Amino acid sequence: MSHFRRFTISAPGDSPNTDGIHLGRDTMINIVDSIIKTGDDCISIGDETKELHIQNVTCGPGHGISVGSLGGYAEEKDVQGIYVKNCTFIGTQNGVRVKTWPSAPATLTVSDLHFEDLIMDNVSSPIIIDQEYCPHNLCKKDRPSSIKITNVSIKNVRGTTNSAEAVTFICSGLKPCENVEVGDIDLTYTGNQGPITTKCANVKPKFVGKQNPPVCAATAQSA
Repeated sequence: MSHFRRFTISAPGDSPNTDGIHLGRDTMINIVDSIIKTGDDCISIGDETKELHIQNVTCGPGHGISVGSLGGYAEEKDVQGIYVKNCTFIGTQNGVRVKTWPSAPATLTVSDLHFEDLIMDNVSSPIIIDQEYCPHNLCKKDRPSSIKITNVSIKNVRGTTNSAEAVTFICSGLKPCENVEVGDIDLTYTGNQGPITTKCANVKPKFVGKQNPPVCAATAQSA
C-alpha cells in the first residue's frame, strides 16, 4: 500500500489542465491530510483504480474529486473501491463527480464508490454522476454509455452551493445506475435563481436519513 500524507499542491484556479493528482491502474493508495488547489481536478481517478482511500483532503479552487472521465478507450478496465471521506471543498466547480462518455467503446464497471462526511463551501455542483459527459461536443451522443455504475453510497454531505441544481444523477439509458444509496444531505443554495433542485435520469436511489433538497424525489425509494 502506498501512502501520500500531509502535502500541499498549488496552481492558479484559472490554469487549465492542472490536475493535482491523476491516478490510473493503481491499487491500494491512501491520500490523507493534504491540501490541493488547482485549475482542474484536485484528484482525477482513471481506469483500473482499486482500493483508493482519500481522507481529510481540502480541495479548492479546482474541479473537485472526479472518477473519470471513463470510456474513451476500449481497453479500459474496471474501477472498484473508491472511498472519499472527511473532505472539504472550497469554491470548487464540482464536489465529487463520476463522468463517463456516451457512445464510448469501453464496457467496464465502476463499483463500490463511497462518498461520506463531506463539507461543501460555495461549490457549484456538489454531487454529480454524469454518463453523458462530452466536453466541447467532441463525442457522439447517439448511443448511451456502456459503462455500468453500481454500489454507490453518498452520506452526510452538507454545506452551500452557488448552483440551484445541487445533485445530478444522469445515468446511462443502456445500463442504469444500480444500488445507489443517499443519506443525510443538507445543502443550502446561496444564489437567487429559484429553489434548489436535483436532476435524475435512469436511477432509482434508496435513501436514509434526511435530504435537503429532496434527491430524485420522483424516483427515490425508502431504504
